[in-house]
Amino acid sequence: MSETAAAPLRQPKPSWLRVKLPVGDTYRQVRQIVTEHRLHTICESGNCPNMGECWGAGTATFMILGNVCTRSCGFCNVATGKPEAVDPYEPLRVAKSVKLMGLKHVVITSVDRDDLPDGGADIWAKTVTVVRKLNPGVTLETLIPDFQGKWENLQRIIEVAPEIVSHNLETVRRLTRWVRVQARYDRSLEVLKRLSDAGLITKSGIMLGLGETYDEILETMDDLRMVGVRIMTIGQYLQPSPKHLPVQEFVHPDMFARLREAGLERGFSHVESGPLVRSSYHAEKHI
Repeated sequence: MSETAAAPLRQPKPSWLRVKLPVGDTYRQVRQIVTEHRLHTICESGNCPNMGECWGAGTATFMILGNVCTRSCGFCNVATGKPEAVDPYEPLRVAKSVKLMGLKHVVITSVDRDDLPDGGADIWAKTVTVVRKLNPGVTLETLIPDFQGKWENLQRIIEVAPEIVSHNLETVRRLTRWVRVQARYDRSLEVLKRLSDAGLITKSGIMLGLGETYDEILETMDDLRMVGVRIMTIGQYLQPSPKHLPVQEFVHPDMFARLREAGLERGFSHVESGPLVRSSYHAEKHI
């Protein structure tokens, strides 16, 4: 990465972005459980490049509140539109699947449900509660939305106290209005601050290759540390389709290593940084 934003590149993905095809008995078992229990995963909806590796290791990131989002972020592959009605049995299905997979650490995320008065907070709280009830000793990471800054809804997450609560900035301040159209950079920082102030371990992540500069990344790190965030992920943005934001730059692994060191120097307890890193990549290590 240069010190200034680069122009869009029209070239094939570099060698460091190649991924292994999903194979193996464990991968097939995870897929079968996901299908039979009518579950949604961000692995599939987000077209994650690590799905083969993670599912092959017996892990998956569950996505609750359906698979249709009320927001239209320029980077995201999750479908946008009018979501279906909330399924009250979804928390139980997720909890049973966790038990079948024998998971010790669980990552749960959701679509944005701005159509709901509580933003989906009730289902969020019930999912965490039921997963723990059916799986004693399990630890949870929740990757949550901003609930439109309605703090009484965020309080539901604080009350059930997941072991790690993640909320992604996704990009630097300057690019937020294009990358996360309905989100606000400062509102996301406030979400993380309130979680940190409540004593929860907080985590956030950004994507590179959207036109950000090196200095802007460092400023983002500083912003996250100021609100108490302890874990950070940094990965390469990959354009899901021609209608999504174009990749401005394929960032070399050496830069990811440099940024990891910069993050640790700033006091993060853990920085996961690499071209294929996504929010829940190696999440079991973060706990």
